[in-house]
Amino acid sequence: MSFLDKIGFTKLKEGLSRTKGGLIDKVSRLINSKAKIDDEFLSELEEIFLLSDMGFDTSEKIISNIKERAKTDKYENEKELNKLVTDEIKKVFSESASEFKTFDFNITKKPYVIMIVGVNGVGKTTSIGKLAYNFKKTGKTVLIGSADTFRAAANEQLEIWANKAGVEIIQNPHSTDPAAVAFDTVKAAVSRNTDVVIVDTAGRLHNKLHLMEELKKIQRVMQKVIPDIPNEIFIVIDATTGQNGLNQVKEFSNALGKVTGIILTKLDGTAKGGIVIKINNEMKIPVRFIGVGEQIDDLQIFESEEFIKALFEK
Repeated sequence: MSFLDKIGFTKLKEGLSRTKGGLIDKVSRLINSKAKIDDEFLSELEEIFLLSDMGFDTSEKIISNIKERAKTDKYENEKELNKLVTDEIKKVFSESASEFKTFDFNITKKPYVIMIVGVNGVGKTTSIGKLAYNFKKTGKTVLIGSADTFRAAANEQLEIWANKAGVEIIQNPHSTDPAAVAFDTVKAAVSRNTDVVIVDTAGRLHNKLHLMEELKKIQRVMQKVIPDIPNEIFIVIDATTGQNGLNQVKEFSNALGKVTGIILTKLDGTAKGGIVIKINNEMKIPVRFIGVGEQIDDLQIFESEEFIKALFEK
């Protein structure tokens, strides 16, 4: 692990400290107090999973797998039990692994257009700024489209983050048509040969159909410039919202048809980080990035191995 990788891993561990205290420490205490896997152990383990927002279906799946393995293999000490639990959690992530492994990826066709969706208050604006910063850091040119025309302060806030990231922004404070701003952004990116475009959209309630229709319009209008965009649709959800976050993912996926990844924010602010495991198991949409702090470099590419290591490492 390089020096920079160690810094990133340390930030991840610090950001997950509440989840570690709420989930992993309880698991460790349970494992320490039990010499073997029995019904009482499995029942208490399931309760810990449920309290961490892992969800019933996901908890049942992991518990069932542990039970099956215990029939043939003996797990009689802390180290063996700990490995068994972490192995079964890892399996959940393997079914929906993210292909987005680095910000420094090869772009074969410019611009690479990322559309950002989500409800108000989840950290959408800050996530866009952090994404832009990380892409810029790898040498890519980045253009932000400020297509949130519904909220008065949205343009100003996004402009502040664009300046922090050192990237350009397309905005039209006088326009009430978000699709028009998205169209102008993509067109400008084509003329400037920009590497990455990040298009903001208005935060909206996921159960308001007329507002969801506006998102579809933004897609259609951008496709007048380049037919097969956006390349990615990322939904931003707040890790502290639990089941409601999953409902948001479902509704946006139904409306847009191709949500490709999740940006999970405020993971440092909750003891219920099990929501990450639940999302991967139930939605089969990969968590691409996680927010573990307020600084511009605190958005990290989600890697399940590193995530589990940060949680379970002593």
